[in-house]
Amino acid sequence: MMASAASRVFVSHLAGVPVFDPNGDQVGRVRDLVAMLRVGGRPPRVLGMVVEVLSRHRIFLPMTRITGVASGQVITTGVVNMRRFEQRPTERLVLGELLDRRVQLVESDEQVTVLDVAVQQLPARREWEIGKVFVRRGKTGALRRRGETLTVDWSAVTGFSLEEDGQGAENLVATFERLRPADLANVLHHLTPKRRAEVAAALDDDRLADVLEELPEDDQVEILGKLQDDRAADVLEAMDPDDAADLLSELPEEDKERLLALMRPGDAADVRRLLAYEERTAGGLMTTEPIVLRPDATVADALARVRRQSLSPALAAQVYVCRAPDETPTGKYLGTVHFQRLLRDPPFTLVGSIVESDLPPLSPDTPLSEITGYLAAYNMVAAPVVDESGSLLGAVTVDDVLDHLLPDDWRETGFHGLQEAEDGH
Repeated sequence: MMASAASRVFVSHLAGVPVFDPNGDQVGRVRDLVAMLRVGGRPPRVLGMVVEVLSRHRIFLPMTRITGVASGQVITTGVVNMRRFEQRPTERLVLGELLDRRVQLVESDEQVTVLDVAVQQLPARREWEIGKVFVRRGKTGALRRRGETLTVDWSAVTGFSLEEDGQGAENLVATFERLRPADLANVLHHLTPKRRAEVAAALDDDRLADVLEELPEDDQVEILGKLQDDRAADVLEAMDPDDAADLLSELPEEDKERLLALMRPGDAADVRRLLAYEERTAGGLMTTEPIVLRPDATVADALARVRRQSLSPALAAQVYVCRAPDETPTGKYLGTVHFQRLLRDPPFTLVGSIVESDLPPLSPDTPLSEITGYLAAYNMVAAPVVDESGSLLGAVTVDDVLDHLLPDDWRETGFHGLQEAEDGH
């Protein structure tokens, strides 16, 4: 059962519980949880779990790859990265660093001892946070553990560190947490190289991947080059394949091959396919991860895929209907269904019965100028890319086209949203 705001799980109940894959095979046991503190009394975000696998070393399991949490077991998606866990500067081990701490109640300044904390998943989101703190009043010692216990909101206590007036990377990451990736990229671009590397090292993989996609190529190469190879491979896996391919194409051949070899085989294969195409063509611009459905899928299935929070608006604008297999390169491409059509038809309708096949797809060697004309002529925000055999290879989205149409210095000359926000406008 997934935890929710109404169903919290105290972390002491998770210590040592087994972790299973969807087939019921044990992966390992939970040894700790990893959280990131935030400024302003906001509950810490829970990033994942430290799991001791059967080979006795410890790995990091992101919360996004956990489908079930209860006091007796944890269920994963089955996709587990077996690289050893390494704690980052902004991360805190919940069991190892937050419990048994002496903190203060905000209302009375009374010192209390943290006995436990409760994690919960936010409604309708995949994000987890520490919402409650279980504390004991009175002094503690080797021979004495007395005093009233109570459960309070995270915001009701202070003293877990992360000074709001500090200048470290930890504070910068927490302060910038609510910024959109493009805004944070603009901030990083104007930092000194040393500070930029510190903040990049402190960001989690998914956040750093999102930010890298918004940075100029020089900044991307600089940041990636200062990461350890294993971390760099993790970040490349978290990036959209087309953006990862663009970044790797800027590296020397030796560095590119070394990082590709460290990536998961499936992710590396997608990137290698993209690297085979010319940069300013549909093949070089496309993403290999559009929403692909078989014709016997229903409108309800399609809407569930469109609602995924991780999708960009351009990728969520339509689904691509193909024969099996439904991983790119797919079976025969049949056409698209725009999300507006999905909203108009009953949930049980088969997407194969409402597919639009009148628009010709792009070929992978279509040049940028023709892609631009295609999107403009048909008022599209994304277009399918299909090979000579009729298989869907991917989709070109309008944001990727704009990245190649705008001047190289557009972030410097035409991006003022963040500064205006700072000025109060």
